Amino acid sequence: MGSVKDLELIKQPTPENMGTGKFHFSDRYSIFDWGEMPDHIPGKGAALCLMGAYCFERLAEKGIRTHYRGLVDSNGKTVSFKQLNQPASTMEVYVVNVYRPETQIRQGKIEHDYSAYSPNLKNYLIPLEIMYRNGLPEGSSVFKRLEQGKETLQALGLDHYPKKGEIFSKPIFDVSTKLEETDRYVTWKEAAKIAGLTSQEVSAIKDVLAKVNETITEIASKAGLTNEDGKIELTFDDKRQLMIADVVGTLDECRFTFNGLHVSKEIARQFYKKTEWYKEVEEAKRTAETQGIKNWKALVKSQPPKLDPKLRTIISEMYIATANELTNRRLFNASHLADVIQEYRQYMGEKA
Repeated sequence: MGSVKDLELIKQPTPENMGTGKFHFSDRYSIFDWGEMPDHIPGKGAALCLMGAYCFERLAEKGIRTHYRGLVDSNGKTVSFKQLNQPASTMEVYVVNVYRPETQIRQGKIEHDYSAYSPNLKNYLIPLEIMYRNGLPEGSSVFKRLEQGKETLQALGLDHYPKKGEIFSKPIFDVSTKLEETDRYVTWKEAAKIAGLTSQEVSAIKDVLAKVNETITEIASKAGLTNEDGKIELTFDDKRQLMIADVVGTLDECRFTFNGLHVSKEIARQFYKKTEWYKEVEEAKRTAETQGIKNWKALVKSQPPKLDPKLRTIISEMYIATANELTNRRLFNASHLADVIQEYRQYMGEKA
């Protein structure tokens, strides 16, 4: 079980062969590496499932390999997005092995052992989150990393200090760990070492990322959305060929904006950044990093509060309205996205 979706294993993967499984998308959500938050967002699971399926099928048309096998309809049949006649929250996928790095404390520092990964390994989840950034909207982690001295302009490929809302002439490609207690940004050189990648495979990963970015940007623009940034996860299949895993092109994987306003999970992040709980989370992460503590969550004494009920309703409407408009099909009975955005603007004005 994950924070947002559950995996039903149908056929176990082996070191040599892929397995199969089903993703059951839930209405749960997660932010700041905390895990499941106290609210559920009605309709979110099915909306994510449909957005992801639609994007996978558009990527397949461009020759990009993914682990997607189809959607499971109300009769239990695996179908394509076009064959679906009502929302679905289950997706059938290929499954590979997940090798978690061993963690230990040495001289007060957390160390992760990635020795299981090598250029000879196949049929596994690459332990990285791989990101493109077309711009830097408010809330982008890049600003915090620069402020804390954890990132340099040179490493990001920038020749100046960026401004909030800045759009780049060409995207920045970023990479972090995937299977550690907290996602940790790393250089591409370190990423290759961690995941057992050759230089040619790193280049191939960047090529796939560029094509995903281009495809999602095209899909989003038709719905009036700007694709600010997004992430993908990749696997090697049983022939050590790259294959996109998890989901892509959703409001959880991407940061979309509509005339400068967030249309993504960032809305919930912005709500929680004003809470005392968030301050505790940030302090706990800093303490765990400096003192070599594995479980930073144990240092957080409070629990996250629930969302404002009105905001939760707006976020729910935003997910299902975006699913309708990104896929160009009205499978949900929902308001138009522009109307939901206006409702959110009014809410923001009330809270200002």
